[in-house]
Amino acid sequence: MIMKKKKQAAGYWQKNLQYLTGLLAVWFTCSFGFGILWVEKLNTIKMGGFKLGFWFAQQGAIYSFVIIIFIYVFLMNKLDKKFIANPPNKK
Repeated sequence: MIMKKKKQAAGYWQKNLQYLTGLLAVWFTCSFGFGILWVEKLNTIKMGGFKLGFWFAQQGAIYSFVIIIFIYVFLMNKLDKKFIANPPNKK
């Protein structure tokens, strides 16, 4: 990874940490919050014949995590294009 300036590298890392913090907060909310803390309130709602709290505990947290991975890849590709200098030509 070739950076033009140290300032750019610090900005890149700071933005990466912001993405990580936000996405981990969403993951925590989906897995721990919806699956454990607010499960009783969510169980009043049904989704596909199952209580929503049960669904999040069993399937929703996993689906959320996979979606978060794709979002992170998208955000990091966008960040790479913005911060990283032109990479050397691959042959």
